[in-house]
Amino acid sequence: KALAVAMFRILALFALAASASAYSTGIAATRTRSSSVRMSEAESSRRQMITTAAVAAAALVPGLAGAEVDYEGVKYLGGGDKIDVNNANIRAFTSLPGMYPNAAAKLLKGIPDTGYKAAGDMYSAPGLTEAEKSVIKKYEGKFVFLAPKPEYVIDRLNNGLYR
Repeated sequence: KALAVAMFRILALFALAASASAYSTGIAATRTRSSSVRMSEAESSRRQMITTAAVAAAALVPGLAGAEVDYEGVKYLGGGDKIDVNNANIRAFTSLPGMYPNAAAKLLKGIPDTGYKAAGDMYSAPGLTEAEKSVIKKYEGKFVFLAPKPEYVIDRLNNGLYR
């Protein structure tokens, strides 16, 4: 992955330098008798090469960065009526009265590395009171259990939003 990122940076720098030099004031142009400006053939092919390189670099960006463009589980991260317990931020639970902040925090802190597999697994979270377990039971149908993704797990309890 580090090699892919380095290759992307090199391609991006090349495209940037090439496009900057193509649009500099030193472009080889000649004036004809009718005062129109035309590019020399060499300069035209150079611009075509630069354009092709830039398009190729743009096409390679998602693959080189290893980016996941469309995460299927995004609809369960708090914007819908179901919540992915293994990946959603604690604020997703604010829509469920009685869950936020205490029951949700205990639930999220107790998630094993492999994630909860089913609703029954949630009740083993350390520190849950009987009242909190009954609240969780009330909302069991609103929870889904997708595999934990590191890019979401890191922000379960604190996503940096303070207002």
